[in-house]
Amino acid sequence: MSIPQPERLHLDSDAATGYPNSPLPVLIYRSVIDTSNPEERATSFEAMFKRHGWLPAWRYHLYDFDHFHSTAHEALGIFRGQARARLGGPNGRELMLCAGDVLVLPAGVGHASLEADDDFCMVGAYPPSQKPAIERGDPTQLEAAQARVDSVAMPESDPVGGPLKTLWAKTTP
Repeated sequence: MSIPQPERLHLDSDAATGYPNSPLPVLIYRSVIDTSNPEERATSFEAMFKRHGWLPAWRYHLYDFDHFHSTAHEALGIFRGQARARLGGPNGRELMLCAGDVLVLPAGVGHASLEADDDFCMVGAYPPSQKPAIERGDPTQLEAAQARVDSVAMPESDPVGGPLKTLWAKTTP
């Protein structure tokens, strides 16, 4: 399987809403898994994430409220349906997520579902030893959240198998 080139989305910290986001870009891989069977697609995402050192943790939808994880990076493999999502917090950017896509979210990046198919579902995975705390933006806590985000270790590999250290080089667009 060849690894597609991901879209890269840079999201700056938003002091007004308290979302730290990240100097690392969100990676958006399109059409990674192309089987038409959602159950097979979910199992394939779990196997791929595991093979690349990210531990599958759940199958669920995307919460409909803006939130972020300051203690873990997150991989999301969409295995059923589609959704219009927002990344970066309440003032963030919208995008469509479709079955077969993968999002790799650096710690601190806000995300929420704005609208989704009734059957929309994802596989979520995290690097070893990283546990996601669910947080909502709070401008008075932004500095502390940013410090937690900055201390999250860089994973050994990309959950899709791409060159994560190159893709997550801390540079501005």
